[in-house]
Amino acid sequence: MQYIQLEELKVRAESFDSPAENPKENEPKPRIQSAERTVSVLLAVAESSNGLKTKEIMHQVGLSRQVTYHLIHTLLTTGIIRKNDNSRYVLGLAALSIAEGFRRQLDPPEHLAPRVRSIVAATGETAYAGGWVHDEIVALATARGESPVGAAEIPQGFSGHAHARASGKLLLALADPKVCEEYLASHPLEARTRKTITKYRKLMEEFAQIRKQGYALDNEEFNEGLRCLAVPVEGLAGRFALGISVPSGRFEANFKRYLEVLFNAAKIKG
Repeated sequence: MQYIQLEELKVRAESFDSPAENPKENEPKPRIQSAERTVSVLLAVAESSNGLKTKEIMHQVGLSRQVTYHLIHTLLTTGIIRKNDNSRYVLGLAALSIAEGFRRQLDPPEHLAPRVRSIVAATGETAYAGGWVHDEIVALATARGESPVGAAEIPQGFSGHAHARASGKLLLALADPKVCEEYLASHPLEARTRKTITKYRKLMEEFAQIRKQGYALDNEEFNEGLRCLAVPVEGLAGRFALGISVPSGRFEANFKRYLEVLFNAAKIKG
């Protein structure tokens, strides 16, 4: 009898130590949860227009005041966020290292930058290349125009508001319908200007027109006073786009030339 009892105890002890039998092994660790919460606070600050106050952060990330204060203090000590003169939390200098590292490590296809530079050389206008990076549409290469009055260069790595950008609309229009639908479901159709398309049905109609004509336009939808034109890079299944950004005053008169330059730059070389 004693032998049987010892065996039972041994089995119970082994099952108690087994990860498969211990439900607590599958529970999230407090340290991991804390890291996730810290990142959520950082992202809330990063995605805001002019920073956030503590109460705003609490509401956005859904945490208590005590936990929010603790996480903010942690981020402040690292220098990744700071408190400005308006008592709002904004990104700190340490965040610049992350942004610069992201741009360095983005590693866009080598063929994109020469195409962008060729567009600038042929038109004098600001040009860029965009593409899919995981589930986001990102500016992969940019070059400022040579004209004295030109469009500002968007930074490499920029993403967001694809529904208002020529390259974004083009890539969404050419994407698999499910990919397009999932992107729009997680990216609200916010108005950047009074001309931004914010109605889903109207945007779908524009996507159909883009597929028909083979290029996309931004008619002051992202920035007032600027118009953009984008075409797909040939032979790459709609994964990359080349675009040009031009002050509205000279866009119409040069549209055909811009379009020709873009299509030439988008052709497969060699």
